[in-house]
Amino acid sequence: MDEEYDVIVLGTGLTECILSGIMSVNGKKVLHMDRNPYYGGESSSITPLEELYKRFGLNDSPPESMGRGRDWNVDLIPKFLMANGQLVKMLLYTEVTRYLDFKVVEGSFVYKGGKIYKVPSTETEALASNLMGMFEKRRFRKFLVFIANFDDNDPKTFEGVDPKVTTMRDVYKKFDLGQDVIDFTGHALALYRTDDYLDQACLESINRIKLYSESLARYGKSPYLYPLYGLGELPQGFARLSAIYGGTYMLNKPVEEIVTENGRVVGVKSEGEIARCKQLICDPSYVPDRVRKVGQVIRVICVLSHPIKNTNDSNSCQIIIPQNQVNRNSDIYVCMISYAHNVAAQGKYIAIVSTTVETSNPEGEIEPALELLEPIDQKFVAISDLYEPSDDGTESQIFSSRAYDATTHFETTCNDIKDIYKRMTGRRGQTGTFYILKAINLEIVLFSSCGHPLVFTGVSAK
Repeated sequence: MDEEYDVIVLGTGLTECILSGIMSVNGKKVLHMDRNPYYGGESSSITPLEELYKRFGLNDSPPESMGRGRDWNVDLIPKFLMANGQLVKMLLYTEVTRYLDFKVVEGSFVYKGGKIYKVPSTETEALASNLMGMFEKRRFRKFLVFIANFDDNDPKTFEGVDPKVTTMRDVYKKFDLGQDVIDFTGHALALYRTDDYLDQACLESINRIKLYSESLARYGKSPYLYPLYGLGELPQGFARLSAIYGGTYMLNKPVEEIVTENGRVVGVKSEGEIARCKQLICDPSYVPDRVRKVGQVIRVICVLSHPIKNTNDSNSCQIIIPQNQVNRNSDIYVCMISYAHNVAAQGKYIAIVSTTVETSNPEGEIEPALELLEPIDQKFVAISDLYEPSDDGTESQIFSSRAYDATTHFETTCNDIKDIYKRMTGRRGQTGTFYILKAINLEIVLFSSCGHPLVFTGVSAK
């Protein structure tokens, strides 16, 4: 402990582990500590099942019908990876993929009028979808062709749209799309949580829809991937990366004090010893005086003995309930995985419902989602506070991550990682670009479109 480090990282959540790995690869001397005896923090996967019951204060033991407790790995934060998204690119460039196996999520669905429908994201699916009438299908097909051909470096593809001025509401109007189509496009394809985007310049929305389509094109069934044995494998993979490049890990290590001098971090005190550092990364729980609460998220873990109805008996899927469909300000999400992913006993399914809390009755808010899952064998309800840093950390050199939001993908988490990295290193680069120094030859590698081979369980990748 009584040593000097370039960076000390507190907490082994995904955000912290990715940054720890990147800093180690960059040649920094890293000490990574966690007060918990396990990896993952808020983004861990709980095993065995008995531990989950204990964590949620249930005195009963799991019934025999749940199978063996050690067959379960239950995520606390439900999320999928976009196949062409930022986290997959991070996994590829850091070569953490050597520690992980993935499966493609079998389907993405959207809720409309009390029923769920497959999300159409190709021309063929659009024409076959029951979400729209015949004439709307043709208009939506034209919209998808426009999105596919759009290139923000080629004005010939704009078709009269100024991507930095024209609002997304005006783009929908241009293609004469109705409210139902706008709902599932904005919330199930562009993955917005609210409708605020409608009156903003359309460039980001177009790029979000393109990301969805490109991710879908990689493996066909859906744009999402999920790691075998649960999301807790992700932080562990980046922790191994950090260790390979000299990072030091200490679990079950209490943090007594973050030591500062003249408002700047100089070390961390644990069990009477002080480890000194120049910079500190942590999750919000380690610096309650440096973060502010910005809301709450409710997550309900549901154990099922059946696939979700009307999902073609999928072993895994995502369902998005757009805000307008249930008179809310934010969407409700359902993630479902199963025994096929080595996270549950044979024949069992785990569905996790999540949304941003808007009322004093959070469980009432997610009732439409729970109705889709009936019958439910067991529920575990958690309401978590959402925190964000109250300053950018450049003066104190203490950089706190944001709490994990209700979305079912890692794009917002990756944005947080890029933001912290930029503030720590001063590297700005192009908008939306993430730089990482690759230790092999210390050259700068740009996270751009990636042609590396990536092998997933049950799929062939190109």
